[in-house]
Amino acid sequence: MTRVFSGIKPTGHLTLGNYLGAMRRWADVDQHQSDALFCIVDLHALTVDHDPARVRRLSRQGATLLLASGLDPDLCTVFVQSHVDEHARLSYVLECVATDGEMRRMIQYREKSARERGRGGSVRLSLLTYPALMAADILAYAADEVPVGDDQRQHVELTRDLSVRFNQRYGHTFVVPRATRPQVAARVMNLQDPTSKMGKSDDSGPGIVYLLDEPDVVRKKIMRAVTDSGSDVVYDRETRPGVTNLLEILAACEGSDPQKLSGAYGSYGALKKDTAEAVVELLRPVQERHKALCADPGYVDGVLWAGAERARGMARPQVDAAYRAIGLLPAG
Repeated sequence: MTRVFSGIKPTGHLTLGNYLGAMRRWADVDQHQSDALFCIVDLHALTVDHDPARVRRLSRQGATLLLASGLDPDLCTVFVQSHVDEHARLSYVLECVATDGEMRRMIQYREKSARERGRGGSVRLSLLTYPALMAADILAYAADEVPVGDDQRQHVELTRDLSVRFNQRYGHTFVVPRATRPQVAARVMNLQDPTSKMGKSDDSGPGIVYLLDEPDVVRKKIMRAVTDSGSDVVYDRETRPGVTNLLEILAACEGSDPQKLSGAYGSYGALKKDTAEAVVELLRPVQERHKALCADPGYVDGVLWAGAERARGMARPQVDAAYRAIGLLPAG
């Protein structure tokens, strides 16, 4: 079977963008059609200033929401990155294959480091090198496919480059992965700034629908979404980003075509109302399952423990092979 790896970083509460852009596909498609691993990548949350208690809290909440979204531990592997040492082991090896220039060309590094400097803070070295850790996350499991949004495709391309370079220099060791993306709503945009993605680390709360938002809160946020000049409901990302975002969200909720949906509405208000109700109904079963799982924390702990054991069994032979290939002496 094709092996798929993907992860969620515990740097904020999970959003509608996370669900429509990734999590729903993982539950509906990937876990059924592939040997799939889904990970809370908590080590990545340490690359910027953070509250340790919040990282732990968001890691547990993220894992619980992955299960609530429909991931079945009998069909896929759900685990926490820091519970599997092979991620850190392989990350250093890949740092020895990557170049400084490659790291500094990463768009997210340039954006996040500039933002940190703008706040008067210092930039952690791990923010520069974390693409090597992301590559290790993927290559440790010989993943064939990595489902990602547009903002992460550059990291998968770097992973491909590092795997090819390693294989050429030290002998064939790694599978060269490819990025995949869902067809609709791969990148849900912020409701208050439809030119920016709906990111869980964003500070603009009114523009973000969180998976655990109450129905009335969801409705209020969508009804107050920024639209565009004019009154025609037109699907055009360049000239009508606000309306296009709503159409893509509604289409993703209903499994329809946003272009065709645009012809069904004569006003922004009607579109907003239908989009709000569609999102409320989409999130209702996720929220109900999340509540049930929170009442049984031992079950979630058991899933994560078993998932880490299974992931470790997959990753260790691959990482040991990389250690041997690059010239490290076996440990016994």
